[in-house]
Amino acid sequence: MKPLKFQSVFDIIGPVMIGPSSSHTAGAVRIGRLIHSILGMEPKEVTFYLYNSFAKTYRGHGTDRALVAGIMGMDTDNPNIKHSLEIAHEKGIRIYWEILKEGDAPHPNTVKIEVKDSNGNSMSLTGISIGGGNIQVTELNGFAVTLQMNTPTIIVVHQDVPGMIAKVTDILSDYDINIAQMNVTREKAGQKAIMIIEVDSRDCQDAVNAIETIPHLYNVNYFG
Repeated sequence: MKPLKFQSVFDIIGPVMIGPSSSHTAGAVRIGRLIHSILGMEPKEVTFYLYNSFAKTYRGHGTDRALVAGIMGMDTDNPNIKHSLEIAHEKGIRIYWEILKEGDAPHPNTVKIEVKDSNGNSMSLTGISIGGGNIQVTELNGFAVTLQMNTPTIIVVHQDVPGMIAKVTDILSDYDINIAQMNVTREKAGQKAIMIIEVDSRDCQDAVNAIETIPHLYNVNYFG
């Protein structure tokens, strides 16, 4: 087994958060919030597939509330996390749970999330909470990916038209931002597509602002 690598003390003690657990609560919020970021809005229907440890302790550790808070865009320190199930119900968000205590998953803190928005668009993401509030993404829209999400990451959601990747990477080059890893996926040709770009720089806001001006863009988010 490879040793865990931590970039700061916060990788160990976890982020500022509503408890009780950084892996079951903060990590779960971040996984759900990633869905919210990519979708660009609150979903209308969500199915959570909880595996192993998540499945066994999700109510006691507040994982259910954390995941739902995340898909509504809440951050880890939002005091409304504890009310997220009620808030989602009031908003008319339909939530379903599949509890897979003995499910086949690579890590005990694994969740797969399938969502649909009010326009009929759908997406799926499988995330792992690895401790200290850190997460990994192993699947996006049916494609196997390997995203640590504890490095600076830019997520670009756009229409699938020619030249979008070049326009984004040209801007990153203009701002002297080096790409460490990049994953690209799409719904169908000409429809919504997603770029997830891990970069070496944490000084990305000016580049993100420039990316926002590209035509055919739905949204862009930066996770530092």
